[in-house]
Amino acid sequence: MRGVGPPRERDLNQRISGARARTNKTEVIRNDEEAKKQARNGKKDEASGTGHERSRAEQAQNLPFHINLIQKVYANEESYLFAILSLLALSFPTAIASDPSPVQDFCVGVNTPADGVFVNGKFCKDPKLATVDDFFFTGLDRQRVATNAVGTNVTPVFADNLPGLNTLGIAFARVDYAPNGLIPPHTHPRASEFLIVQEGTLFAGFVSSDQDGNRLFSKILNKGDLIVFPVGLIHFHVNVGRGPAVAFTAFNSQNPGLITIAKTVFGSNPRINPNVLAKAFQLDPQIVISLQTKF
Repeated sequence: MRGVGPPRERDLNQRISGARARTNKTEVIRNDEEAKKQARNGKKDEASGTGHERSRAEQAQNLPFHINLIQKVYANEESYLFAILSLLALSFPTAIASDPSPVQDFCVGVNTPADGVFVNGKFCKDPKLATVDDFFFTGLDRQRVATNAVGTNVTPVFADNLPGLNTLGIAFARVDYAPNGLIPPHTHPRASEFLIVQEGTLFAGFVSSDQDGNRLFSKILNKGDLIVFPVGLIHFHVNVGRGPAVAFTAFNSQNPGLITIAKTVFGSNPRINPNVLAKAFQLDPQIVISLQTKF
């Protein structure tokens, strides 16, 4: 048994060494193939990167100069994005803001400042020369006689007769109503309106837009009651009490504007063609002509 032992051990060792050699060779081959594969992928990535760079260069040629400049200055992607957003905010302010509401119907441009510069349609007094009287109005306690055709009398408190209101965005008025006196359907294109009853009983309401189905919102108002008319919507108020009535109105514009529907439609200058109005109101043209003579 002793004579047999050593050769067997040598044979076993040889087999183990051969297996190890084959394993090492296999690993070398595998590593070599892996290296070749990585090399091929690297070339593809390099070619792809070159293509992307070429595509980016071509795109850069088509970009505006100021965008191209930002791309060169801001290599960092986050900085570049921030710069683009900042540029857009500066270039397109109307995208995130709106113009203030106009407070006059027209502002015809002039080529020279010698023709005058206005602020909301008014010249501005030197602030150092302003006095308390510029912000003071009296007489709203006095009753006015309602003598116009619809039986009302409006006492406005606008920037025209209270100079301190200019640029403040508010206006005020007192309304006196004879029995059955009416403020006819009208609209204020630049302001919403509060109406509060000081004396008497009024019936007041407004009509929603076409998109809302022209719904009528109306209410009987007594002393101390208040109603709001949304900006631009047609509204009215009429005295339905037995005696005179008084109300006060307030606007969120120093010049809310006034469009009285009947007067605007039938009293325009020049007149709207009667056939147009006849078709619009489904009336005989002669009736339209008769209505036009009243305004």
